[in-house]
Amino acid sequence: MSAPFPSLPTTGIIAVDGPSGSGKSTFAAALVAQLGHRAVLVGTDEFATWDNPVAWWPEFVAGVLAPFEVGEDLRYRPRSWRGDEAVRGPEVVREWRPVLVVEGVSSARRAVASQLSRAWWIDWGSPRQRLAAAVAREGEQSRAHLAAWQRFEDGWFAVDRTRQRCVVVDIGRDRRE
Repeated sequence: MSAPFPSLPTTGIIAVDGPSGSGKSTFAAALVAQLGHRAVLVGTDEFATWDNPVAWWPEFVAGVLAPFEVGEDLRYRPRSWRGDEAVRGPEVVREWRPVLVVEGVSSARRAVASQLSRAWWIDWGSPRQRLAAAVAREGEQSRAHLAAWQRFEDGWFAVDRTRQRCVVVDIGRDRRE
């Protein structure tokens, strides 16, 4: 992401959503770099597991969204991976900042849509290309899990209609295949 982000909110919640392997993390990192000390970044990967792709939301609300809304530090227990098993790690405390950037699959879900200052949907590549990108990031041992995740997220996005509520960013021109 080389282009600056125009007219960013100075307060509130920004979501960066889209399918796995599409470039959400890269986009969010560039966004947070531009926002600087005003922003804190939390990824949904800190909560999601292979067998619980989106139902962790109440934990996310309690540890991240609720404290953010009242100006308190964020406190939650991200997942640590031991092989294929995810366990809750030690508590993490993130200092409150006026902008919360939430990055990951389901970050712009219907349940939070009315609270978002901005929501971006990151579009890039075919399912095959996105799977290859995700495997490159996570390792070949994760291929079967990532393929199952892709099938899950297709259904999730169709039911939640996430993309329709977001500003769509096609980063195809910014990524090499």
